[in-house]
Amino acid sequence: MDIVDFKNSLKDNNPPVSLTIQQEALWWDGKGDWERAHDLVNDLDDLQSAHVHAYLHRKEGDLWNADYWYRRAKRQRYSGTLEEEWEELVKIM
Repeated sequence: MDIVDFKNSLKDNNPPVSLTIQQEALWWDGKGDWERAHDLVNDLDDLQSAHVHAYLHRKEGDLWNADYWYRRAKRQRYSGTLEEEWEELVKIM
């Protein structure tokens, strides 16, 4: 699914069934449901989930926690806007 299709799916009530757990978290975040997005990746230990988790805490404004998750994802804190990071994550997940 490309970024245009992903964004278009946000008008639906439920995420597409083909999404990974990380993509689903980004989908719920795109719908404005930060809590649901966070709940999906909160207990996962893989690098992709850690990256999404880092983004979510950055969005929340908890930079200390975000930096912890960026380190767990083996990444530096994203320097662009939250919208740019969200789109990049959607593209790479």
